[in-house]
Amino acid sequence: MTFGKKSKTMVCGIDYGSKMAGTTSICYIKEGVVKIERSAKKQDADAMILAFCQREQPELIALDAPLSLPGVYSAKDGFQDYFYRVCDKELKAMSPMFLGGLTARAMKLKAMLSEIKIIEAYPVFRAKALELHKFGYRGKTPEIKAILNKLGGVFATAEILSSHDMDALLCLEIGQRFLQNKTQRSGLVEEGVIYY
Repeated sequence: MTFGKKSKTMVCGIDYGSKMAGTTSICYIKEGVVKIERSAKKQDADAMILAFCQREQPELIALDAPLSLPGVYSAKDGFQDYFYRVCDKELKAMSPMFLGGLTARAMKLKAMLSEIKIIEAYPVFRAKALELHKFGYRGKTPEIKAILNKLGGVFATAEILSSHDMDALLCLEIGQRFLQNKTQRSGLVEEGVIYY
């Protein structure tokens, strides 16, 4: 894919779900407003993301999915764990090996969108840092308004319809903070880094 240059950096956050399950959300800011695009059941989420990137031309994507395998698979010295990367252990995240197909799809997507900076984001850990569990984050009845108010600014105006939307919004917030050098990270550059 070839992208033109836009004058203003566009960032998007993506909660990456199963390919055809309707569980992928893309969150971005356009003309000062938070926008969310959602995949539908039986719609190819990867095709939706590629079409979005072609249309909107983001310069940074914060993606909630593993973008690498444990270092042992790339024959890097010093790596012996076949299941977890250092970042997974540090954050108690799921193994990219357990997520199998999702990891493979995310890595393929990153290769296809090589002109875009894509970082691995972890919205659950960002929510933990913001203490969003106090407002029912990931619970059955989250206090969405309270969560949005905690995020503040333009994020407080988002129309959240699902946990996928919420995680995409958190990924967007991580992406915005990444551009400002305000994110924290875990892991090793030579194996894989998660930002939150």
